[in-house]
Amino acid sequence: MTAFKPGFLWGASTSPHQTEGNNVNSDWWGREGLYPGMELSGDANDSYHRYREDMTLLVEAGLNSYRFGIEWARIEPRPGVFSSALLKHYRAMIDTALELGIKPVITLHHFSSPRWFADEGGWSTPNAAERFARYVKAASSILGDVGHVVTINEPNMLAMMLNLEAAALRGELDEWQSPTIENQADSGYKQPPLPVPTPADGQHVIDAHHAAREVLHENTDALIGWSVANQAFTAAPGGEERLREVRWNFEDLYLEAARDDDFIGVQSYTTQQVDANGLVPHPPHPDNTMIGTAYRPDALAMAVHHAANVTKVPVLVTENGIATPDDERRIAYTHEALLALSGAVEDGVDVRGYLHWSLLDNYEWGHWEPKFGLVEVDRDTFERRPKKSLHWLGNIARSNGDELKRPANAGNTHR
Repeated sequence: MTAFKPGFLWGASTSPHQTEGNNVNSDWWGREGLYPGMELSGDANDSYHRYREDMTLLVEAGLNSYRFGIEWARIEPRPGVFSSALLKHYRAMIDTALELGIKPVITLHHFSSPRWFADEGGWSTPNAAERFARYVKAASSILGDVGHVVTINEPNMLAMMLNLEAAALRGELDEWQSPTIENQADSGYKQPPLPVPTPADGQHVIDAHHAAREVLHENTDALIGWSVANQAFTAAPGGEERLREVRWNFEDLYLEAARDDDFIGVQSYTTQQVDANGLVPHPPHPDNTMIGTAYRPDALAMAVHHAANVTKVPVLVTENGIATPDDERRIAYTHEALLALSGAVEDGVDVRGYLHWSLLDNYEWGHWEPKFGLVEVDRDTFERRPKKSLHWLGNIARSNGDELKRPANAGNTHR
């Protein structure tokens, strides 16, 4: 029998700025093109208009859940001014998902903020939590029957981005450093290891999460949590003490802040080694992904074990995937990751769902080249072309994981 319980969520994830297009009131839109090497999002995947098509592809493949976001910059384009039309738009997305039999998982903040919020100082200002809670109160009016709400996506990466922005203001960045593209020693991008976020920056985001959680519990019946970028850290010889420091600053600070949540969102792609000097760049290797990270599907099980041990709450895998143009390799990676996840469930970890990143090939925060999607999108016509991996994952979902016992249609030669 499958290790996954009945009602397990099988689906895929997206974010507003990466897929909707023309998010003109956001800080990200204002930032794009200002740094060498940073591409524009433009129309993105035009999912603002094509969300029904995206959801239909998902449900026809056999998946039962879709994580998508609502965009703060659209809903509150000016401080304290809320758009009824945009709230109705996102409510229509929720209604479409429910109509199609999809359980929506809604993210309220996925890296992008209103430009006015950034101009005020963003997350580093004393009233950031109050500003965010005001937006969440407005958003809660359309979330009453949603099952799961993620307040903030990857708060640890968001805190790290505050470090990057400060470095950019000091003139220390020669070119754009994407927050989701890590150490790229052998990729086409040339950037140093991403900085470890400081606890001071993280505390602002933690305060905002707790304020939002209170608002959502008062106004909805949803289960509330947030999603943390889990690095599956390991210690290089001599790096054990530094590992504890890095893990606290990057990950455990945010996991401990979720101990009163209803679930913890786990987002896992690879492992990260730490030596006495800190994070170790991924060395060049033919198995590395498009963004230069190591091919480590076992990282998912490592991440859910650690997140569950620290938070003591149920786990929802809100992102897991691989940047590759080879879809057979995507299937192989996901098959191994899900087998490892099944093992974690058998070990007693309470995992409630698996949401693949991403449903669509999309805008990867400054770059279009990395391919994470189960669906290819023509950037000129917006035609959706489902990949074999979408149908493969749908078959896994239809069997609630039982089909994992069959070999994947890709072998190790595709790595």
